[in-house]
Amino acid sequence: MREYEIVYIFRSSFTPEEIEAKLDRYHAILTRDDRGEVTAVEQWGKRQLAYPIRGQTNGYYVVTQFSADPVIIAELERVLKLDEELLRYLIVLSEGELPIPSSMGEDSEDERPRSRKRRDDDDEDDEDEDDEEEEE
Repeated sequence: MREYEIVYIFRSSFTPEEIEAKLDRYHAILTRDDRGEVTAVEQWGKRQLAYPIRGQTNGYYVVTQFSADPVIIAELERVLKLDEELLRYLIVLSEGELPIPSSMGEDSEDERPRSRKRRDDDDEDDEDEDDEEEEE
């Protein structure tokens, strides 16, 4: 079995009960016949979309981690594509713990991403210094 993550974006007008019912239906596909296991579910809540999807400007985000046989993914995607009330979804291979969106966590100076120099930028600086030395 492989580890996966899926991000669901539901219509923001759904109640938490409606979202739970849909998640139960999707996750039942994953866990049927012991071919998969849902390991974590994180509800991010309502968020503004970057661009309108089917006339919606907001969506309700849910992220789920699961392990499953790759054969199940095709069946899950078939069900997700047929659900008109699901705005978007994305399934990817898992790379560790569930991410926390930046607006949910508290940003401090130490937690903000720092810009890094590219490795080849450092090399260029070294080459420029070498060229100057050769010219003298």
